[in-house]
Amino acid sequence: MPLYMDIHELPEGTTADDVAKAHVADLEAQEKYGVQYLKYWVNESCGKVFCLVDAPNPEAANCCHREAHGLVAQKIIELQPELADGFLGRDIQTDAAGAVLLPGGAADERDPGIRTVLFTDIVDSTTLTQTLGDEAALALFDVHNTVVRNALTDQGGREVKHTGDGIMASFVSAVAAVKCAAQIQRDLAKHADNQRRDRPLKVRIGAAAGEPVEQHHDLFGCTVQLAARLCSHASPEQILVSNVIAELCLGKGFSFQDVGEVVLKGFDRPVRAHAVAWADKAIAAG
Repeated sequence: MPLYMDIHELPEGTTADDVAKAHVADLEAQEKYGVQYLKYWVNESCGKVFCLVDAPNPEAANCCHREAHGLVAQKIIELQPELADGFLGRDIQTDAAGAVLLPGGAADERDPGIRTVLFTDIVDSTTLTQTLGDEAALALFDVHNTVVRNALTDQGGREVKHTGDGIMASFVSAVAAVKCAAQIQRDLAKHADNQRRDRPLKVRIGAAAGEPVEQHHDLFGCTVQLAARLCSHASPEQILVSNVIAELCLGKGFSFQDVGEVVLKGFDRPVRAHAVAWADKAIAAG
């Protein structure tokens, strides 16, 4: 049965406890519609709830919501089977009501939402070092680090770690992650305009959304692997994102190019990806 993530805009005044009661009502009604609600995330600050559900189709999921409590989803996204582990990780903890709990938080502290994981990668970093020499190459790499960290600060991202040739970061908001990626590419393009042609600094970026496993301030799991593979697959100066991110960003002023299903190392089946038009003025204005 297909796996879906549905997204609700919470009515004003709705609390996390209200959502917990609604989820219980879903569980009581789900058998009638042949669906199974698995877990949910509550983000009170942005007024959204994300539900994970096995269902024969989106209509069945919303019919269950409608009968149980009337809070139907504004958006329902089908998750590709090979990416399901990114939302069904074995180490993800939920409370008795099914709400996902914040890793490392208090016993009842709910997770505010799924994560978007982003990777940057400096193109041909080894060649640059051999061509320019250690000091000149390191100075160029420092430009990358500064640009990425400034963008993370501006867009509310968290640096997870430096990977040697790039940076891994995470975001609570998929929209913020795409804005960050676009800002990085634009700022690097401005830097390139002022540099010698024999010292090009080009970066590829990949991002995916899901529920990674967090341990010792690092992130692991299918979502992380997908983001890293999308980054590796991207062309120089390209931003490749997963289908879930493109769906989450609908109506937010971004321009995506559907590049179709791409074959990624370690994934049994091709994965649909989208390229972000990062030079788009709408993104720059956002």
